[in-house]
Amino acid sequence: MVEFKLLKTSQGKEIKGPLLIKPRIFEDERGFFYESWNKTDFEKIHLNSSKKFVQDNHSRSSIGVLRGLHYQLNPAAQGKLVRCSLGEIFDVAVDLRSCSKTFGEWVGIKLSASNKLQLWIPEGFAHGFLTLSDFAEVQYKATDFWNPKLERAIKWNDPELSINWPENIIGKDDLKLNSKDKMASSFEEARLKGDIFP
Repeated sequence: MVEFKLLKTSQGKEIKGPLLIKPRIFEDERGFFYESWNKTDFEKIHLNSSKKFVQDNHSRSSIGVLRGLHYQLNPAAQGKLVRCSLGEIFDVAVDLRSCSKTFGEWVGIKLSASNKLQLWIPEGFAHGFLTLSDFAEVQYKATDFWNPKLERAIKWNDPELSINWPENIIGKDDLKLNSKDKMASSFEEARLKGDIFP
């Protein structure tokens, strides 16, 4: 049986939307098997998403690569089901729903090939991750297609968000970001521009 667990933000509040998912693993001396996604299981819970998965993405990153914090605005907002099939990452979701009691708060969890945990991130959240192992391969299912006109990014180290990235593992100076993430908006700028969710 698949286990779904509610998460708490960095401030200790229970957050509505994101779910930590622990699949049922069948393991023996030959190896292991598990269902990484099952439509029936997902329909048993309320995902706060009216959309269906339409795209699968796969990335490979070296240690110290930080991707995010990314999101797309309506009407192409994306829900994501994230897992790490090689190595380990620290995965983060930031609540950008202005009507939410946890607006501006975040949840973070280590996803790895060994723990086989997954993180469901519904529409209305920014997402990012930091690679903790020599290499990591990350797969995620998305509920909408990539739309560059509606794509946005918030700075990974925004002081207002105050995300506790595990910098002690790799060191702040070793982080590797692409140019888009280096030029990302602050959380305040995103609010002022209306680049958030109702």
